[in-house]
Amino acid sequence: MPNTDLDAIDCRILAALQAEGRLSNVELAERVGLSPSPCLRRVQRLERDGYIEGYRAVLGRRRIGLGFTVFIGIKIDAHADERADEMRDTIVAMPEVIACHMVSGEADYLLEVVVPDLEHYERFLLDRLLALTMIKEVRSNIAIQTAKVAAPLPLGHLVLGTTGNRGSDTRVSNRGSFSEED
Repeated sequence: MPNTDLDAIDCRILAALQAEGRLSNVELAERVGLSPSPCLRRVQRLERDGYIEGYRAVLGRRRIGLGFTVFIGIKIDAHADERADEMRDTIVAMPEVIACHMVSGEADYLLEVVVPDLEHYERFLLDRLLALTMIKEVRSNIAIQTAKVAAPLPLGHLVLGTTGNRGSDTRVSNRGSFSEED
């Protein structure tokens, strides 16, 4: 369920910063229809309340020599003990692991790993990942082509100004614009 603490301007701020995180406060204020001071206060509140977790540059993986992406499904021996938590923390601390999810299904964890090439992946797998004693099984899926990565979070589910009926709800798009729904 979406948080109702966000109003239309908050949603426009979130969408604008997701699209272009390097906006100055003045540029952001102009885009969302505020003067700079209230805009800055809103951004600071959104940061403090955890809606905005940080700012970073999205790097070109291939340009920096990390064009080999592998999705790894891991099964572990036990789930509900300290060793499982330690194993997860060890995996999360590995710089090659850029995403780690506990999942349902065939695997217990799904990792996204980036390395320069197959040789580096082999070393990562054999020397680091399989050295963890709790890992029972590993299945690697090598990405052949990437169609979408590091996309902005969808914000269309944030319904603003809802009064309990479907008439005239305002929704935010991922580009920071708004539309009236019938």
